[in-house]
Amino acid sequence: MSAIQAQAQQTESGLLSTRPVWLVGILATLAGAAVTEAFALVARAAGVPMEAAGPGATEAAEIPVGGFFGGVVFWSVAGIVLAVALARWAGRPARTFTVTTVALTALSLAGPAVAPHTATSTQIVLAASHVVAAAVVVPLLARRLAHVQR
Repeated sequence: MSAIQAQAQQTESGLLSTRPVWLVGILATLAGAAVTEAFALVARAAGVPMEAAGPGATEAAEIPVGGFFGGVVFWSVAGIVLAVALARWAGRPARTFTVTTVALTALSLAGPAVAPHTATSTQIVLAASHVVAAAVVVPLLARRLAHVQR
């Protein structure tokens, strides 16, 4: 393969496709957390009350600024571990990762839907934030997994 062909192939596949899966996961997580926090800040500025209650709680507690960022980072760690494991052992890591994470994202929507003592507008923002985070993190990691070399 000539140097020009190699350069064209690297440009075509993208810079992140040559980085370790864990590094792409960290970068995707930071991007997803930032976008999700910005989404929450816009909702907060629009007047959506940022108070939610977990299962068994008797009243809603305020979701602090930065809470969405932290939540995305926390849950994305599991996604990074999954991506690294699939890169090592799965026959089709990108497809397996995408199907699994889409199913888990859909399942995660149940939490906001049943959050007690939480305004409907807040439930909608919480559910949408799960989708926003997944829409950033999942494609970046899936694209990297599509370039796993065996």
